[in-house]
Amino acid sequence: MAPSPGSWQCDGVPKNGKSYPHASGAHPPYENFGPDCDVCGLPREAMEPASGNSSAGAGKSKLPLVAAALGVVLLLAGGIGFLGYRIFIANPNGPTPLPIGGTTSSNPLVSKTTSRNTAYMSQGERILISEPNPQRAALKQEAALAFDQGDWAQAIAKYQELVTLDPNDPEARIYLNNARARQAGNPMTMATVVPIGTSPDTAKEILRGVAQYQERFNASRPSRALEVAIVNENSPNGVTSLAEDLINSSIQGVLGHGTDANSRAALQVYEQAGIAALSPLTTNVTPQGNGRVQVQILSLNEKGQQLLNTYLDNAANTLAQAAAKKVPNAKVALLYNSDSPYSDELKTKLVTALPRFGAQVVQQIDVAAADFNANTAITTARQAGANVVMLAMSRARVNDAVALAIANQSQPPSVQLFGSDQLYGPDLLIKGDNAINGMILAVPWRTNPNDPFAQQAAQAWRGQISWRTTTAYDATQALAQAMLQGGDRASTQQLLRQGVQIQGQTASGTFDRVPLVQAAPGPNGPKGSNYQFNPLSGI
Repeated sequence: MAPSPGSWQCDGVPKNGKSYPHASGAHPPYENFGPDCDVCGLPREAMEPASGNSSAGAGKSKLPLVAAALGVVLLLAGGIGFLGYRIFIANPNGPTPLPIGGTTSSNPLVSKTTSRNTAYMSQGERILISEPNPQRAALKQEAALAFDQGDWAQAIAKYQELVTLDPNDPEARIYLNNARARQAGNPMTMATVVPIGTSPDTAKEILRGVAQYQERFNASRPSRALEVAIVNENSPNGVTSLAEDLINSSIQGVLGHGTDANSRAALQVYEQAGIAALSPLTTNVTPQGNGRVQVQILSLNEKGQQLLNTYLDNAANTLAQAAAKKVPNAKVALLYNSDSPYSDELKTKLVTALPRFGAQVVQQIDVAAADFNANTAITTARQAGANVVMLAMSRARVNDAVALAIANQSQPPSVQLFGSDQLYGPDLLIKGDNAINGMILAVPWRTNPNDPFAQQAAQAWRGQISWRTTTAYDATQALAQAMLQGGDRASTQQLLRQGVQIQGQTASGTFDRVPLVQAAPGPNGPKGSNYQFNPLSGI
């Protein structure tokens, strides 16, 4: 594609024969509009052939070069712009518009620093979550265009209108907060990686926690406002390519990723690059008393698997004990999907845990098998004598879980259903309807209607929140405080390795106890469902 008028292409390799020791090196071709490359820091003249135009930049006052990966540390420590130079100046007449991309070349939007995953990243310049309402979809595009052009007043007005129209939309709220942060100048930027492509509802649950703390943090008038880059982890290029692109951007820390093998590979990339990454595999939450918790990131190689095993052990024990208490002489059919390490490992833990509580595993069925059929699976389980069906499945298999619940209901008398935290979400309640009535799930956190945070969040989002929202809120709180105190990537990571104390909402820590919830009729479920998850105790 030909460059736009006035723009120029850079691939990080000088064409004029000169050496630029402060540039970061070769990268995919990138279209620039300013005097220096947003990605590597080379000046425009470096892309001009040595055959006659080497003096094209002679006599010009050149700004110091900034390396995309290493220079971001200096940027975050010393303020926006080249050595403190700020092109954005607040004035009584409103914000001064910035070049396309809404930034100076020293603090570009994350999506402007990559040619591989541009469509999967946004700070407000593009919409990542599908909007079914045509009017809101059009308004979102207007807001995104204003953000992309650096028209902060217009972006703020449009995103504010969207938040007012739908207070339950976390993406619009994050972009509104980002536009305000950009207008104020010199924001510190974190990334949150969520499964928009495969599980948009799960992504929204996480983003609500991020947005809620971002709003609270920025309202406290810190020296630097918090900006959030949303990243859709479902890029066809893979999560490690996303991680590599984030490393070459201005982000100071990362929140997100799951427990699968691809996520582990991405977390390894962050760790090697010295970027703090808060995920289920790297984060430890320890109660400190008086409602405070310590959030700490641990080495993936040394502690990550240990944390996952601790949680899976606790989840398996909780489910096994509940099954034994709920159904005397429990005979369990275990359904899992072998294409998920999480599901496979949880199944293994349950095989070990169930007999300890007097339950017996009578059947194991792989829903990832090519010949899997929900009705056949339930029939097979019944023929094996199962009076409990335990769904140790990953979130990608929610539709299979619904199909199994419907098949169970269609073959009376139905047996008791149990499930993993990965099935917890709106899809199960909406699609399962009365087939999932009474299903019991083990989740890392449950909503207590009397909890002040749950009440505040329910008011903010016009409905009940999930454990994902709460844990994301706590993780964002810990990361933001470490970023503000540390000022750069290395210090942020060091602070979180030592442990950051916060006023936590995840009272017992994500991996410490595994409460139970049960699907039941009620008005507090997601829109389109007559069911909700209620806290369950006594079993």
